Amino acid sequence: MESSHDNQDQHTNDLPARLSVEDVDVDFLPIIYDIIRGLEKDPHESSQKPSHSQDISQKVLELHKKLELAKEQIKRLPGVEYSKEQQLDKLEALRTQLKLKRDLLLKYRTMCTFDIPKA
Repeated sequence: MESSHDNQDQHTNDLPARLSVEDVDVDFLPIIYDIIRGLEKDPHESSQKPSHSQDISQKVLELHKKLELAKEQIKRLPGVEYSKEQQLDKLEALRTQLKLKRDLLLKYRTMCTFDIPKA
């Protein structure tokens, strides 16, 4: 018999270790809209109330699962393990590297080229 923890580990092993921001599923609005629309409906018959309540409960559970999945996906985004200050320091270092490399490219581009005689 497989426990829910083992099942969750298997589920996370199926997913890639790192994601890009575009891969994170944060499309919650349709589910939230369905929940609000379901709450605003006023069932006219008492026989509709139990199924109506179950539909809303099902949508709330679906939203909860989707939120948990989004949390798991966000934890796998590159860079979230760093603090804001660390991210800003890394960004500044990368900008400095980019400036130095651009300066070198400009320097080499303006240097004299030597004609190599063909043999």
